[in-house]
Amino acid sequence: MTSSPSPSASPRPRPYTLVAELSHRCPLGCPYCSNPLALVPRSEELPVETWREVLDDAHELGVVQAHFTGGEPLLYQELEALVAHAESRELYTHLVTSGLPDGASRIAGLARAGLSAVQLSLQDEGEASADAIADVRAHAKKLVFAEATRSADLSLTVNVVLHAANIGNVRKIVEMARGLGASRLELANTQYLGFALANRASLLPSAEAIAEARAIAYEKTKEHFGTMEILFVLPDYVRGVPRACMDGWGRRFVHVAPDGTVLPCHAASMLPDMGFEKVTATRLRDQWESGEGLARYRGTGWMHEPCASCDRREIDFGGCRCQAFALTNDAANTDPACKLSPDHGLVRDAVRERLDPPRRYLFRGRKASS
Repeated sequence: MTSSPSPSASPRPRPYTLVAELSHRCPLGCPYCSNPLALVPRSEELPVETWREVLDDAHELGVVQAHFTGGEPLLYQELEALVAHAESRELYTHLVTSGLPDGASRIAGLARAGLSAVQLSLQDEGEASADAIADVRAHAKKLVFAEATRSADLSLTVNVVLHAANIGNVRKIVEMARGLGASRLELANTQYLGFALANRASLLPSAEAIAEARAIAYEKTKEHFGTMEILFVLPDYVRGVPRACMDGWGRRFVHVAPDGTVLPCHAASMLPDMGFEKVTATRLRDQWESGEGLARYRGTGWMHEPCASCDRREIDFGGCRCQAFALTNDAANTDPACKLSPDHGLVRDAVRERLDPPRRYLFRGRKASS
């Protein structure tokens, strides 16, 4: 169930980032994918004209950057047109991509259309391991895409999701990103939602492996200071303190799914009875101002104890609502990643139940190339 608390009476914040999820289609089959298990089919993807309206509304709301993502945004054929339209609205445009398919041949055109920066997902440092994780031969093509991105004089961020199969390779991953000319490396530990939650026992690394990877990342941060930024995201399953998911529900990010559903984050479509609406029915600007779903957990007025009296309530905003629902069946509960949560034992149990060595993944993200 999902309880229905009263939204906070605090002033509505202004969004600064639009996450435009153009398609759920993806050429990869990553076991750590945190997209919802129920994906939007191609037949329900928004047409380019509707996306232009979304970008117009985002500009009116005060958004300053648009992240084109997926699935794989390169599978959306009108991507260049959307980048150009966003640029015409003075939005900083960021492509979040696997680089496939045909990304290397399109990146120069995207740069001419006004693309500002690229985040490239890589699965590991070595080709064999990376391809095994992605469940497709992709690593070599990704490296070609990275070279083309730098040749187009675009800022390159490399993102590697860490889990049991690759966390021991952080030192090599850092040097790979450095060799690709990345200005930023994001070492993002797996978020256990969607497909990743189903595979959690095989994906969870040991506490010792996480500690070692964190120490290496810190060492490399100092070594490459001023030339490449390195961000190591400590997994909330070991922190004992939840993160402010998306900087708080409906505060700074607005997410539009491939079918036009307006969400606070990519996973929130898993939550039942939220009243989320589509931009084909209600304009984005109106949903931000008065939409039931975006208001549900905005601010702090909805909180129960221990969140309601916690001195971190306006720092982490109770953690991730989707994780709370996935683990406790109630999105209004304190995120079980928090050590103060009465459900924190669920996270401790999950850590104890991790498989070492990992076994076969139960599910993989769905691959589609058309």
